[in-house]
Amino acid sequence: MKQSMYIFSNGRLKRKDNTLFFEDADGVRKFIPIENTKEIFAFGEIELNTKVLNFLAQKEIILHYFNYYDYYAGSIYPREHYNSGFMILKQAEFYMDSKKRVFIAKKFIEGAAENCLKILKYYGRRDKPLEHQITEIEHLISVLEKQTSINESMAIEGQIKQVYYQGFNAIMGSDEFKFNGRNRRPPKDSINALISFSNSLIYTFCLSEIYQTHLDPRIGYLHTTNFRRFTLNLDIAEIFKPVIGDRTIFAMINKGIITHADFEKALNGIVLNDKGRKKFLSYIDERLKQTINHSTLKKQVSYRRLMRLEMYKLEKHLMGEKEYNAFVMDW
Repeated sequence: MKQSMYIFSNGRLKRKDNTLFFEDADGVRKFIPIENTKEIFAFGEIELNTKVLNFLAQKEIILHYFNYYDYYAGSIYPREHYNSGFMILKQAEFYMDSKKRVFIAKKFIEGAAENCLKILKYYGRRDKPLEHQITEIEHLISVLEKQTSINESMAIEGQIKQVYYQGFNAIMGSDEFKFNGRNRRPPKDSINALISFSNSLIYTFCLSEIYQTHLDPRIGYLHTTNFRRFTLNLDIAEIFKPVIGDRTIFAMINKGIITHADFEKALNGIVLNDKGRKKFLSYIDERLKQTINHSTLKKQVSYRRLMRLEMYKLEKHLMGEKEYNAFVMDW
């Protein structure tokens, strides 16, 4: 299985013959096993030239880069090798037809909401006081079913997230970490820094998986397709934020793996320091490799593979083969 590579230092990405290496500011080189690399994540400032870009494109490796606050800034996305005109036309057809678009967008929201609900119920069975949040989200899901527009549906989505976040302190049960609501750009506390970093990573994981399909990442349904480079990965990420991201955050805090020593102040906000960032990436990497028994395929499937399967399901929906339903955790 190909691996993700992470670069934390400032430096230069270089190509020499058929090898790729990163050279930091002190001249220390680290060679990248190009044939076993799926994607590269850059968290420092890196320099590169067209030789490197051509090599990455040739090897079909995506380079994701992040800004100072660990927000996803963009990707160097090789030419789409699986893209088909037929699928792009289908995506556009379902986007332009408001009824078809709303159907898909609501499926993304429903999947995300059901996964949030699964997490709340899981911790509720472990004597966490989450009855109010569970009842309220169940009600909001029933309200969502009646919505007929993207804006109405997104308004319900916002309410669901707000209620879901209200359960975080009960789930974590930590004196060290307290969550007082979502804030961003920049995050004002440690939990918001974790959520923002986690979300950014999941956007990029989804983008990398879309690259392996016939889908075009520029055409999304929940998030408006406009002048932004990519939107479909933002749509799919909604389903997996609670499944992969939030569960990673809860596990790391509840097990004492991450502490306040793993954060630092940055201008007007809080970010993970290098040590904390490496801890989180290591843990979420392991989460992606974990497998579940897939109820439809009747075999073990990794969480990373689940993302790709979600794209395939959407393709089948667009081609009229099988109606799309978002992945929901089966526990």
